[in-house]
Parts: sequence; C-alpha cells; structure tokens
Amino acid sequence: MPSPPVLRTIETFDASRKHHWRNRLYTVIFGTDTPAGKRFDIALLCVIVASVVTVMLESVYEIRVNWGDQLHALEWGFTALFAVEYVLRLLAVRRPVRYATSFFGLIDLMAVLPTLLVFVVPAAAPLMTIRIIRMLRVFRILKLVSFLKEAQQLVVALRASRRKILVFLTSVLTLVVILGTLMYIIEDSASGFTSIPRSIYWAIVTLTTVGYGDIAPSSAIGQTVAAFIMILGYSIIAVPTGIVSSELTKVSNQAQASFRTCSVCMSGQHEQSARFCKDCGSAFESVK
Repeated sequence: MPSPPVLRTIETFDASRKHHWRNRLYTVIFGTDTPAGKRFDIALLCVIVASVVTVMLESVYEIRVNWGDQLHALEWGFTALFAVEYVLRLLAVRRPVRYATSFFGLIDLMAVLPTLLVFVVPAAAPLMTIRIIRMLRVFRILKLVSFLKEAQQLVVALRASRRKILVFLTSVLTLVVILGTLMYIIEDSASGFTSIPRSIYWAIVTLTTVGYGDIAPSSAIGQTVAAFIMILGYSIIAVPTGIVSSELTKVSNQAQASFRTCSVCMSGQHEQSARFCKDCGSAFESVK
C-alpha cells in the first residue's frame, strides 16, 4: 500500500494533468491570439454565417418547398455543433455557472435553445408560436460580436459612459414631457394633439428629426415651437455621440495588441504580461 506522500504525489499529478487538459482546451476556444485559437475561431465563424444563411433561406417559400428537408438536416447539424461548442466552453472555464450567465454565455445558449424548444412546445400550440421560436435562431449572428476586439472596446466605452448617457436621457425625457404638454395647450384636438401622451409622442418624433407627419401643428405659435424643437433636435443628437466617442478614444488609447481573459471570472482586458487577474486575483497559467 502506497505511503501517504506517494498518494499525495499521485493526486497532485492527476490534478495537474486535468488542469493542463483544461488549459489546453481553454487556449483553443478562448485563445484568439494562438494558432489553434485562430483556426477554431475561423471555423466557428464559417459555421455561424452558414447557419444564419440557412435560417434566411428557409424563410423563402420557393426554397423551403424544394429544399426543406435538406435545410432542416443542416439546421440540426448546426445545432449539434453549437451544442458541442457550448459544452466545451463550460468545460474550459473554471466557473461554468458564471460563464453561462454572462452575455456571451447567454448568446451561446440562444444558438442552441430555440431549435430544441420546438420539441417542448405542445402540439396544440399555434403554428405561429413555433415559427417565432424557430426564428430566434437568427440571434446566432450575435455570436459574431465575440470575434471583434473593436466590439469589446465599444462595450467598455458604453459601460464607462452609462451614467452620463442616463443623465442625458433623463434630461431629454423631461424636455419632451414639457414640450409635449406645451403643444397640447397651444394646439387643439383637430390638429391631432388629443392628449398629453400623444403630444409627447409628437415631441419625441420631432426632437429626433424623424418627422412621421401624422401629427402637425396648425397655429402660428405651434409651428414656431415646432421649428424650435427641430433645431434643438440637431444639437441634442450630437450629445450622446460625443460622450461615447470620448470614452471610446480613451479605451482605444489604452488598448494593447492583445488581451488575456481570466478563466475564473471571465474578466477581460488583461495584458499578455499579466500574471494575476485584476478582478478576482486568480493566477494566469503560462501558455507555451
């Protein structure tokens, strides 16, 4: 019978081998800067595009009549591939639940779930319900976001500017309530301003320079106020653009050639030379 030190050595070796296997899998699936990771991303990118094209072609009646069975078989093939990819991603990270509830984890689940839900829907349910569920497969195109570093930088910039944007939206909402109420007082119901909510709707449409034309002021005072709102709309549109652009410039200036993602908490934006995660403190494994 092996002595306790020998048992500890064997357990350590087995744990190290298991940990090494998970690191290799993590490098292939999440390591976008490694040769294996790039090949995996390119293959997955082709599958995503092909699956979305299949969903679109299936919506065309002539193609569905002639090639429906083939498209259906392709769909199940894509679903199987995405299911395997989803399981492998959960195995590669050290906290599967955290990844499963993250943004990209939910997107990966959405790539598989709609097709499987077809079997869960009762047969007596309206066919339109089944069709809507199946059309959710088009959300697979959101998986393309994970391949764009620029998209990740945009997400970081939006998070950094969310408070400023919230204050801006609150100010705009207050403004349209005031302007809509003012137009309700100025105009009469014959011009379409039958209530304050409808007048607020007109103010939103006018302030955003959409201008549906379904409601229009008829009095001189109302038209003057409308002209002021139109001019004000051009200046307001530029505000959120400037906020996001400023944060995006900061993120771009801080961006490095490549980043590392923590396999424990899934936090990104770590430099390749980083040894520990800046959020959870987990040590990064050296990839050879």
